Amino acid sequence: MLTILEKSDKMCPSDCQETNETECKCVYLPNTTGCTNYQYIEQGLKTLNLHCVFSNNMTQKTCQVLERLKDIVKDETICVVFTPNEFRSAGLTIQNIFSEWLGSEDIGFIQYHIKRTALTVLIHSSLPLGYYIGMCIAAPEENLVYIHLASQAWQLYFGLSMAFQLFSFALVFHWSENEWANHPISKTLGIFALPQSSWRAVASSINTEFRRIEKFATGPPDARVIITDTWVMKVTVYRLFVTLQQDAHLTVIHSKQHDLSPDSRTPVQILTLTVASINPRVKSFYIGLNSTEYAELCEKLRSPIRNAANVVVHLTLSELFLETFKSQVEMNQVYRHTSGQELEPCIGCMQVSANIKLMQLCQDDGDGECQQCYCRPMWCLLCMGKWFASRQDQTRPETWLSSRVPCPTCRAKFCILDVCLVE
Repeated sequence: MLTILEKSDKMCPSDCQETNETECKCVYLPNTTGCTNYQYIEQGLKTLNLHCVFSNNMTQKTCQVLERLKDIVKDETICVVFTPNEFRSAGLTIQNIFSEWLGSEDIGFIQYHIKRTALTVLIHSSLPLGYYIGMCIAAPEENLVYIHLASQAWQLYFGLSMAFQLFSFALVFHWSENEWANHPISKTLGIFALPQSSWRAVASSINTEFRRIEKFATGPPDARVIITDTWVMKVTVYRLFVTLQQDAHLTVIHSKQHDLSPDSRTPVQILTLTVASINPRVKSFYIGLNSTEYAELCEKLRSPIRNAANVVVHLTLSELFLETFKSQVEMNQVYRHTSGQELEPCIGCMQVSANIKLMQLCQDDGDGECQQCYCRPMWCLLCMGKWFASRQDQTRPETWLSSRVPCPTCRAKFCILDVCLVE
């Protein structure tokens, strides 16, 4: 007989596995005569907060596999819709799996994304039904294989999933008629077609310009920004936004500073720009851009970019680091100046008063590389930040925040945690 330990109303240790524990009670599953171990496990998993105690390791492994399988079925939808970098590096993306049918993006850019968006709609719309099929395997006690035996909630879920799947098939079939003339991308390109021409002529022009190496392209795969000599485009999961350069007005509307980028381990500033067209039939859209690519974007555009929010754009990595350095120092401990004397001007710029004192705060005396600095306040925050950045390995910006540099006056080593503002 398979034994299940169930938590009582009292506080029960999470690792309670013994039947003689006073805080736990041992219960046996009812109606399990003649059942297999697999059925025991499924019956037990229907109850929350149960701990299985098995007579053999094989049954315990089966229980763990079934529990993990349920988690995988729930997580697979997120991995397909929001593909993580691990999946991309392994080639587990819609573009890689169906590359033969999609063709080459470099040769036929528009045709590639017409097929890609249609295929994405079909696959994403099949995920609810795929989840149901996965639960048929992971939770056989729900009787999901036999629809008439499943609960009303599961029957409703199955019906909605089937309806959603059939609707997506009908929608993609409508798009594909007349050689994809009904696709949203084709209709968008039709806005720019000449009276005696069609969307295919516009697509041919975009394909030609996309093959040129001097185009500007940046951003993640699900929000890629592409700018050619004539066109401004944004590629998303389900759509392709297109507008003519000569009709486009780009405006910086927002900026967000991140102390660390998950890709490069360096500070990053992300700009949000709106792309609006003077053509009322063309919808405006938003693009995200790394501030270090802002200058390259300006060179590619024919018209200047407006800055409606008066955003300060940091064009270099050093400028981004100074902002991160400043924000970190402001969180450090404050040094209270009690000598009664006025602070002297900063010896670096001679423009503002010195407001930085180096104190060994990151660790105890005698541990690590940091040393106590006995210099009086002689530098301002901006000049100290520039000194800190100038002493770094320029080829390894990911190490800047964690590195140590000598004091510009006495050469005692310090880190960013030792830099204190003076009050």
